[in-house]
Amino acid sequence: MPAVFDIGRICVKTMGREAGRKCVVVDIIDDKFVLVTGPKDISGVKRRRANVKHLEPTPVKINIRRGASDEEVKKALEEAGLIDMMREKLKPKF
Repeated sequence: MPAVFDIGRICVKTMGREAGRKCVVVDIIDDKFVLVTGPKDISGVKRRRANVKHLEPTPVKINIRRGASDEEVKKALEEAGLIDMMREKLKPKF
């Protein structure tokens, strides 16, 4: 798996009902799946397993530990000043 999907990487979902919303990689499951979270109250993405083919990585990365809770992710986003950026919905590039 490419190193672009590392813990704390902010990605844009390109498929499914959450397409166009931003999420944060919280854990790496295997070479095809990662665990992502929005958190839900910020970007609308629930904590769930996502196929890396359905994610578009951004250059932005936050500093969180593996398996961080939604509260920890939220705190890291606030510290990095990225809350507004996470709320913006994008049109996914296919």
